[in-house]
Amino acid sequence: DAACKNRPLDLVFIVDSSRSVRPEEFEKVKIFLSEMIDTLDVGERTTRVAVMNYASTVKVEFPLRTYFDRASMKEAVSRIEPLSAGTMTGLAIQTAVDEVFTEEMGTRPATFNIPRVVIVVTDGRPQDQVQDVAASARRAGIEIYAVGVDRADMQSLRVMASEPLDEHVFYVETYGVIEKLTSKFRETFCAVNVCALGTHGCEQVCVSSGASYLCECYEGYTLNPDKTTCSAVNMCAPGRHECDQICVRNNGSYVCDCYEGYTLNPDKKTCSAMDMCASGRHDCAQVCLSNDGSYSCDCYEGYTLNPDKKTCSAADVCVPGRHECEQLCVRDDLSYTCHCHHGYSLNPDRKTCSRAITSSLVTTEELCKCEAIVALQDSVTSRLEALSTK
Repeated sequence: DAACKNRPLDLVFIVDSSRSVRPEEFEKVKIFLSEMIDTLDVGERTTRVAVMNYASTVKVEFPLRTYFDRASMKEAVSRIEPLSAGTMTGLAIQTAVDEVFTEEMGTRPATFNIPRVVIVVTDGRPQDQVQDVAASARRAGIEIYAVGVDRADMQSLRVMASEPLDEHVFYVETYGVIEKLTSKFRETFCAVNVCALGTHGCEQVCVSSGASYLCECYEGYTLNPDKTTCSAVNMCAPGRHECDQICVRNNGSYVCDCYEGYTLNPDKKTCSAMDMCASGRHDCAQVCLSNDGSYSCDCYEGYTLNPDKKTCSAADVCVPGRHECEQLCVRDDLSYTCHCHHGYSLNPDRKTCSRAITSSLVTTEELCKCEAIVALQDSVTSRLEALSTK
């Protein structure tokens, strides 16, 4: 029954192993202890258990601080051996008060309000004064349950137990049926878990609080004013996340991301600039220039970047201002050569030009023809001048 869960206790079993308890009967007592442990919500923060064994002497088999899981406790119980002499019940209760219910031995501070409980299991009459010791223990805040078996003295049980007696004194005829008390103690220690009953109205988390309950929300959600429903909080609001660059909300939580050109580090929070010019990461035709997590494209010498900012075209190196030729520039693949106009020759600097010097050989016949032509021109000129004076 998940709705019934024992409240936290500091619980000490005090078991009689005097001569009157036969070995096979003591084994029944150990079975009873193991079954009781199985019904308890055992743990460091829930119910802590100690076991004491007594006869004419007292032995603390293990204190409250030793085991916090059922398997270890039950293993320790299986190793307990009877002491086989006397029935010093008062001494056993006093030892519990003095040596077991101490913070050094695992008892939680009184401010924690954890009930301190003793269950005494005996089949005889105490051989010491138990009444005063039990009364002193009860005044110290210890609740005592008395379990009598077979020949147990009922008056002694009633003297040591807490009030009301009909809820703290139990009796069974033999050790063979002592396990019947397990369910009785389970009911006694049971605290109803309201959240397990399914009648609460919590949207996400129900937390038992005594006989009532409170609603809570999963991480990343906040309780609405109606105290039952939940709303997702903005985990990416300033101051709520640890992302270096970008926070992305994710179902009541968040994940970190990075700006373009950055990559998320293994800590899943910070970012590092990545090499955008690595092979396969850019679309530049010729030259990629890395720029703080981004990149830009450029071209080789002799090319110019096209308007798409990615591809390149061969540049006209012979446009004015791009070459050093004095007269003529002639493109040659991605370079150029200089040339000169007719009548000029290229100087050794391969850039400037000088006027060409030409020479020819003139024959005597050609010279005479020239002279005759000149003489004719002079004669015609003279005659024209003479005519003009008339």
